Amino acid sequence: MPWRNKEASSPSSANLPLEALQSPSSRSNMADKLKDPNTLGFLEAAVKISHTSPDIPAEVQMSVKEHIMRHTRLQRQTTEPASSTRHTSFKRHLPRQMHVSSVDYGNELPPAAEQPTSIGRIKPELYKQKSVDADEAKSEAAKSCGKINFSLRYDYESETLIVRILKAFDLPAKDFCGSSDPYVKIYLLPDRKCKLQTRVHRKTLNPTFDENFHFPVPYEELADRKLHLSVFDFDRFSRHDMIGEVILDNLFEASDLSRETSIWKDIQYATSESVDLGEIMFSLCYLPTAGRLTLTVIKCRNLKAMDITGYSDPYVKVSLLCDGRRLKKKKTTIKKNTLNPVYNEAIIFDIPPENMDQVSLLISVMDYDRVGHNEIIGVCRVGISAEGLGRDHWNEMLAYPRKPIAHWHSLVEGNPRL
Repeated sequence: MPWRNKEASSPSSANLPLEALQSPSSRSNMADKLKDPNTLGFLEAAVKISHTSPDIPAEVQMSVKEHIMRHTRLQRQTTEPASSTRHTSFKRHLPRQMHVSSVDYGNELPPAAEQPTSIGRIKPELYKQKSVDADEAKSEAAKSCGKINFSLRYDYESETLIVRILKAFDLPAKDFCGSSDPYVKIYLLPDRKCKLQTRVHRKTLNPTFDENFHFPVPYEELADRKLHLSVFDFDRFSRHDMIGEVILDNLFEASDLSRETSIWKDIQYATSESVDLGEIMFSLCYLPTAGRLTLTVIKCRNLKAMDITGYSDPYVKVSLLCDGRRLKKKKTTIKKNTLNPVYNEAIIFDIPPENMDQVSLLISVMDYDRVGHNEIIGVCRVGISAEGLGRDHWNEMLAYPRKPIAHWHSLVEGNPRL
């Protein structure tokens, strides 16, 4: 009896005639199997052995390769477009947590649950502590300091502004007996050399002053002047305690000063007299398509004198901040011996549009000193996180792209380390 191989008797496709594999019915069955994702491993194995097994038809091999290539393209991860080379340096300075990684938009997966914090990862919210001093300062600021009533009138013949201090109401008690000895100091800023004050009224929280004070000033200069009222409590044996202050930025707030106008103002809490540091005018312009922010320093006025000569040598430093961290800084030229410098110098920063809500600008007016350290005169800040005019100026710039927006900004005391 002739000898037969047991493996040859098994019904496998390798031992079938080539005509059977190439028949139409066999090809249709094979195409149906290609649609089944479970047969992917089998198909890959078939491709691997196709180089050594001539029994597999070329048509089947080509269909297997097309199926695998199409499956690979579906799983390929998409990447974000390359950013502009001009913004590369800006993104390099950003904090690490602000960098955006590539996102796979091909797979729609449900949001993953928050993973537990790994060792070495810091959660800043766990380390935030309430400052006792800050809370006390806020409570003191919220405390009522009373009201003050005064009137303004301008005498065109003598070119004199007449300030009449009428009365104060509901002042806080500064003495142990539950009363105060109030009086008022009057300034017409930016001139602090001319200081006038009322009489002291003993043991009262509702004093009536009714006193007139005259400030010689041309009418055209009134728009640049501010009225500063400081309310004090007189103390015979120690330093006088400050009750609060009122600053009237616009003298024409109530009328044109042609007739006497009575004004009531809330007294703002203060522990020391505010010092007028001056003002700076600059414009902001943003080009979204180029990602370019231009700050043009125009001029300053009524800066605080820092030198013995009664003048300063001011220059302007502009710092680009992100989350309190300085990324870049640029400076203007130095103007010698002046309190009213004119610059008209442009400072440019490259900032991508998607990062405009994360940055702010700190504008510092400095006094140059050839021998010692440069001293800071005052600062102001603009940005989405700034306050008051700084935030409004920034939003106006974003609302009107490609258009320079200019404003005057008052300088305040700042941190010289920034």
